Amino acid sequence: MEAAFIKLLPGVEFLSASFACFGIFLLLFYLLRQHQLSKQLLVNIPPGPKPLPVVGNFGSLLVPPFILRLFVQKAEEYEKKRTSPLSPQVGLTQLSKIYGNIYSLFVGSQLVVVLNGYELIRDALSNHPEAFSDRPDIPLVTILTKRKGIVFAPYGPIWRKQRKFCHTTLRNFGLGKLSLEPCIHEGFAMVKAELLKQNKEAGGQGVDLTPFISNAVSNVISSISLGQRFHHQDKEFCTQLNHMSHGLEISMNSAAMLINIFPWLYYVPFGVFKQLRQVERDITAFLKKIIARHRATLDPENPRDLIDMYLVEMLSQQKTGGSEEGGFTEDYLFFIIGDLFIAGTDTTTNSILWMVLYMCLHPDVQEKVQREIDAVLGRGRLPSLTDKGTLPYTEATIMEVQRMAVVVPLAIPHMASKTTEFQGYTIPKGTIIIPNLWSVHRDPSVWENPDDFNPSRFLDEQGQLLRKEYFIPFGIGRRVCMGEQLAKMEIFLMFTSLMQAFTFRLPKEHPPLSMHGRFGLTLAPCRFRVCVTPR
Repeated sequence: MEAAFIKLLPGVEFLSASFACFGIFLLLFYLLRQHQLSKQLLVNIPPGPKPLPVVGNFGSLLVPPFILRLFVQKAEEYEKKRTSPLSPQVGLTQLSKIYGNIYSLFVGSQLVVVLNGYELIRDALSNHPEAFSDRPDIPLVTILTKRKGIVFAPYGPIWRKQRKFCHTTLRNFGLGKLSLEPCIHEGFAMVKAELLKQNKEAGGQGVDLTPFISNAVSNVISSISLGQRFHHQDKEFCTQLNHMSHGLEISMNSAAMLINIFPWLYYVPFGVFKQLRQVERDITAFLKKIIARHRATLDPENPRDLIDMYLVEMLSQQKTGGSEEGGFTEDYLFFIIGDLFIAGTDTTTNSILWMVLYMCLHPDVQEKVQREIDAVLGRGRLPSLTDKGTLPYTEATIMEVQRMAVVVPLAIPHMASKTTEFQGYTIPKGTIIIPNLWSVHRDPSVWENPDDFNPSRFLDEQGQLLRKEYFIPFGIGRRVCMGEQLAKMEIFLMFTSLMQAFTFRLPKEHPPLSMHGRFGLTLAPCRFRVCVTPR
C-alpha cells in the first residue's frame, strides 16, 4: 500500500503544480484586464510607490504561500528576503514619511488611498462625510455579510435608519447608564473566580486570560441584545465564541484572501475555504435559533431586548408597507446581531488584554494605579462609573494603552462614493480609503516621545485628566464606532476591578513578546500568560 502511494506522489505533485500555475494564470489574466479597464481613470491621484505590473503594491499578499513555495527553493529563504514590515499599520505609517500623509497604493488594479495624521483624517471623514463614508464591496466581506448590518453595510438612508434605531434601542437597555453596571460586575465575578482557580492549577506557568475576558464581554452584549446571559461553561455559547475568533483568523489567511479575486473559491470543498463555510453555518444556526425563539415568544407590549424591539419595529413597518424600504427585515436583524457580537466582543476583549499586558511590562504604573484605587475605593467596594472623575491616573492609564495599541489601527476600510477633489488630488469613485489611526496616535508632532508608555501625558499639572482631540481610538466621523459608550464602560469597570483584586506579572520564563501584536480585523496582543496574585 505504501509503495503504491509513493509511486503516486510524483503525479500528485505534478497535479498540484499544474493547478497552482493555472491559478496564477487566471489571477494574472483577471488583474491585467482590470488594470486595462481602470488605468485611464487614474489622473491626479496622490503619489505613492510605483506598483508592479498587474499585481500592484501588494503582489505577495495576493499569492498564497503554497504557490510561492513552488518558485522558491526554501520557504525560509523567501522569508529572509522579505523587506515589507510584519505589521501593516507600522509599514503604512513609515511610507507616509516618504510620500506624505496622503498617498496611493494598488492592490492589483484597485486604487487604495491611505490617510495619515489627525488633521487629514478629520478633514476627510468629518468635513467630507458624504464622499468618504461608504464601504467597499470586498467579495469575501460581501459573501459573509451580504452588505447588511451596521459595520460593513454601504452608507445611505437604510444604513442611517438602522444605525439610529440600534443606537437608540441600546441606550434604552442601559448603554452608557448605571443600570448596566450589575451586568458588568457579574461578568467580572466570573473572571475573578476562574482566575483564582486556574492560577492555582497553573503552578507558576501562568494563565491565559482570553477565554474569561471574552466570555464576560460577550455576555454584556448578550444581555442587552438577546435578553439573556450564558454560563461561562455553556458549551454552545463557548463554541460560538471560538467560532467567531477562529472565523476572524481564517478570513485573514492569505489563501482566504484569494476569494477577493475569485469569489467562487469560497465554495471550494477543502482547506480554509471549507473551514470558513463551516464557521459561517454554525454561527448562522446559533443566531437564527435565538431570533426564532424571540419571534415565537414576542410580546409587543413588553419588549425584553434589542431583538424584541427590532421585531416590533419590523411588524409596525410591515403594516404601513415601509419594512423593505427601511431595511427592517429579519435577515437584516441577523447581520446586526452578528455585528454586535463579533465586532463588540473582539475589540473590547483585546483592549482589556492589552491593558493587562502593559501592566505586566510596567509594574511601576500598575502599582500607582492600585494605590489610587485603594485610596478611592478601598478593597471592598466595586468600582462604579461615578468613580471615573476621582480616578484620573487610572483613566489616563487606560487612555495611554489605547493610544499605544489602537485595536482597530487601520479602521474599517472606507470607500469614495463619488469622484472628489481632496487636498489638491482627485480621488476617483470606488477608491478604497484607509484612515491610519495608528499614525494619529504615534505622531511625534502631537505626542512627545510617542513610542514611550507614559500615562502622565493625559494629566495636567494638577493631576487632572486631559482630553485631547487627536485621541481617537474609536474612529471619527459618521462611521465612528457605535459601541463606543459600551466599550468605555466595560473597559473602565473591568480594568479597575482587575487592578483592585489582583497584581499581574509574566511568568519568569515567558518568551519575549512583540508589542506590534497580531494583525487581523482588530489588533490583538501576541498570546501571553500571566501569573495572578490576589491582593
